[in-house]
Amino acid sequence: MKQIVQQLDSGVTAIVEAPAPRVARGTLLIKTTRSLISAGTERMLVGFGKASLLAKARQQPDRVKDVLGKVRTDGLVATVDAVRSKLGQPLPLGYCNVGEVIEVGEGVIDFKPGDRVVSNGPHADIVRVPMNLCAKIPDGVGDEGAAFTVVASIGLQGMRLAEPTLGESFVVTGAGLIGLLTIQLLRAHGCRVLAIDFDESKLALAKQFGAETCNPAQGEDPVAAGMGFSRGRGVDGVIITASTKSSDPVAQAAHMCRKRGRIILVGVTGLELNRADFYEKELLFQVSCSYGPGRYDRAYEEEGRDYPFPFVRWTEQRNFEAILDLMHSGKLDTDPLVTRRFAFEDAEAAYAALTHDTSGLGLVLEYTTAIGERLTATTRFATDASFVADRPTVAIIGAGNYASRVLIPALKAADAQLHTVVTSGGLSGAIAAKRDGFGEASTDTAAVMADPQIDTVVVATRHDSHSALAIEALENGKHVFVEKPLALTLEQLEAVEAAYAAAHANGPGPQLMVGFNRRFAPQVAKMKALLNQVSEPKSFVMVMNAGAIPARHWTQDPAVGGGRIIGEACHLIDLMRFLVGAPIVDVAARRMGDTPLMEVTEDKASITLAFEDGSFGTILYLANGSASFPKERVEVFTAGRVLQIDNFRRMTGYAWPRFKTQNLWRQDKGQAACAAAFLAGIRAGQPAIPADEIFEVARATIEAATILRQQ
Repeated sequence: MKQIVQQLDSGVTAIVEAPAPRVARGTLLIKTTRSLISAGTERMLVGFGKASLLAKARQQPDRVKDVLGKVRTDGLVATVDAVRSKLGQPLPLGYCNVGEVIEVGEGVIDFKPGDRVVSNGPHADIVRVPMNLCAKIPDGVGDEGAAFTVVASIGLQGMRLAEPTLGESFVVTGAGLIGLLTIQLLRAHGCRVLAIDFDESKLALAKQFGAETCNPAQGEDPVAAGMGFSRGRGVDGVIITASTKSSDPVAQAAHMCRKRGRIILVGVTGLELNRADFYEKELLFQVSCSYGPGRYDRAYEEEGRDYPFPFVRWTEQRNFEAILDLMHSGKLDTDPLVTRRFAFEDAEAAYAALTHDTSGLGLVLEYTTAIGERLTATTRFATDASFVADRPTVAIIGAGNYASRVLIPALKAADAQLHTVVTSGGLSGAIAAKRDGFGEASTDTAAVMADPQIDTVVVATRHDSHSALAIEALENGKHVFVEKPLALTLEQLEAVEAAYAAAHANGPGPQLMVGFNRRFAPQVAKMKALLNQVSEPKSFVMVMNAGAIPARHWTQDPAVGGGRIIGEACHLIDLMRFLVGAPIVDVAARRMGDTPLMEVTEDKASITLAFEDGSFGTILYLANGSASFPKERVEVFTAGRVLQIDNFRRMTGYAWPRFKTQNLWRQDKGQAACAAAFLAGIRAGQPAIPADEIFEVARATIEAATILRQQ
């Protein structure tokens, strides 16, 4: 598979070769035939990428505030690393895709191989798209015309919010690609349309589609034009499809509208509004969201849960279908909107044209490569790679943000032999493999498990797949590092324990490790050494100021992410178990009470652990605090003394002989040391964390989450 990406740090656009994605439940695997470069959106993205770091900051003042807050809590060095990593992640481009279905996932019932479909898939010769973001193309609608479906749906959603009726007068401000499609949609709806733009060539197309025009670049007054167009009554509505920092389009819309007129913002403009302009006329102002209802709703887009037709007549998918029907009837003409056509392999030239010719509209990419060349499950990056037997040879499954930023660099620094990166989508794995020196990238997990060269597997996927992948690795005799959690349920945990026991039934077998990195942090190592000097029981208070995550985020879903106690609070349960050095004998928990003010209360909870040696401790996992407060704090009280770690940067001892402070230049939660300890344990034949301790912590974590959910 080949795909177009943009480097956010430099703005460079390139074609990346990657393994073809695997079809997944509720998705379609599509062989692309055409895709459309959206002139407005993608030109803006390319411009942002080419801007300097200072210019990027000026365009995103809210992000700058977040960065400054992170500097205060995590330190300058950690923050700089995070920003560089974020900007270093290539961005897939494109969202207007046409192709032929080659495979459907489980649960897909309305599509079959061979169907021609539109989707919001990226510029890639093979795409995997959720079924609710696809629509069948009617016979009689060509692939090139159908490529305009998604971008036209953006205009259609704006028009639906405006609720035009037959004979009304509407203004479209901004006669770019979306604006010209919106003009046609309004005309098909029986409306009179006035187009406003500074580009005479675009206004000529607007006239061709039946609109009257106004060109402020030639000294024409948009407000006067609107009033004249409406016969002095004021227009019924304005749909703004322009992209500008100026607030003039909104102010002009208010002045030219009739009383109780409607103003819909589809594009991007300044929003310095004058209350009087809207108050006196009781104007409606609304911002339109993308292609329609369902956008950014994980349940609709990723899980395939459609909205009930009688109650939500128009969704993203049904808007796609409406656009295709208009094309089929001849009421939506896209031929004049095609500026140039490029072979997909000439994408760099296409984006150069996009940057240099601001008058361009539709740039169409054409895909002709044979299907056999596209459907490769493995892409090799180091063809001469060789692997020796005395060093762990690693495959990592999953290349998300944490794996790319933290795990892979840690494994590399610990001298692991990097064999394969496996991802279901292909692209992120290829990017990581090329950047970090892996031999290959793949979308074939089974091949990795069966490869005799690979003796170590790192699992960094979504939480619901952890236990199954750990079991598969153990059954294939491979050491396995699971980025927490190990399991989401007791049943899953018991299955992992059984697989581990079977792998060790005839003597030493593969090692199992969970990414409990806090116990490997340098300040925790110092704390452990100090506590070992005291024989009496200890009392702990640990606070994780976790920050809010939307209720619909996948980590909050018990079946997918396991919830935040299982997914993140497990770190502190393991840390307390390590510092005490004795088994957990009791778990108690309490969450915030049910309230209509909060959809999720489980992530605002306390967990109290009791240990065999008499020690006890409380973990406060809180998602309702301020980001300006340090994220983690660990306090230990024992023998008339206190130790405190503040966000893994500052450590203080109170009344502790020969110890007062240990401060670090940068935050260190032990991620690198954790990976190094795992690999060292493989070489030495001695696991970094005893397996029974891993299972004990996993069981206590699941028990705590279960208690909270039963309250």
